Amino acid sequence: MISRNHMELCEMQLGKERFKMNAKVEIYTMSMIWNPDTDQVLLMNRPGRKGFPGYIAPGGKVDFPESIVDGAIREVREETGLHVKQILYKGLDEFCDPEQGLRYMVFNYLVTSYEGELLTDPPEGELKWVSLQKALELPMQDWFAERFPRFFDAGTFERSVIWEKSSGQTLQETFKTYRDEARGMQIE
Repeated sequence: MISRNHMELCEMQLGKERFKMNAKVEIYTMSMIWNPDTDQVLLMNRPGRKGFPGYIAPGGKVDFPESIVDGAIREVREETGLHVKQILYKGLDEFCDPEQGLRYMVFNYLVTSYEGELLTDPPEGELKWVSLQKALELPMQDWFAERFPRFFDAGTFERSVIWEKSSGQTLQETFKTYRDEARGMQIE
């Protein structure tokens, strides 16, 4: 269900007749692979021809009808060769374009246990283990650099952005963190 604030914003920006309630939904995953023993993360250096050039975590589109977590596990295997043993949900990035009637959702995960060997010729770009402290020094998309620390924060997060693709303008952005406290969920 869309919130009243979101609906009012869309109606105000686009006019009621142009607001599409039956949005197309695209679901993606992103999985940060972390080795807690070495405090390193596995990133891939995507070439420009693949889109989103620079270092990024493995991920991709969830295939229908697989579950979202199964899609995350499959993407890790396809892009790295690793088999996920333990995966933790970290948060949701959601981007809505009312003009296009599009909702783009990215479910973010942290992989802390895995097995297998890295692919020698990965399909999405060169794989590189890098220390957590040095990772943000690598060339990467601004949106990924901003998201990177959230994989390691306590609790989960939710980011919602309403934007117009045609103008590149952000109409509204909200960010919340949820920390699991002894007395229930604390929303910040």
